[in-house]
Amino acid sequence: MTRVCLVGEGDVELRYELLSRETSRAALSTYDLAAPYENTVAVETVSLGAAVALLNDLEWYLVRFAREALVLDPSVSDDEWISRDLATAIRDDDLDHADSGRFLKLFGVDDGRLLEPMFVTRTGPELPTYDLHDVEDTLAVRVTESEFGA
Repeated sequence: MTRVCLVGEGDVELRYELLSRETSRAALSTYDLAAPYENTVAVETVSLGAAVALLNDLEWYLVRFAREALVLDPSVSDDEWISRDLATAIRDDDLDHADSGRFLKLFGVDDGRLLEPMFVTRTGPELPTYDLHDVEDTLAVRVTESEFGA
């Protein structure tokens, strides 16, 4: 199963915004919604293609209410998420998933919240350390080279 996790903007209650609008509510109606972190909405889809299609269906809402759209696909990694742009590139065969692990955005996780991200480059098998805050855990997100340089 491929997971999608939408992270809301700081001043927006994402779940409310998505479910209060008919089109996004309809797009999410077949999924069981979860909230793995504060102000997130997560669902499980059947594939990477289905995850990208769902994100495309929610585009109008994501632009307005979300700060991140993340995908966790076991064909890419069991524990590292990928950005929406990277998920699209892999789905479209513009990038091989084996070549996707160099550029990362690390989020600190503390008290169920995702803290500000830190961009890092992987130079070996180990992840660089998140050092912006003292945190309980980190969440690694693989990003495209253009997202990394933005």
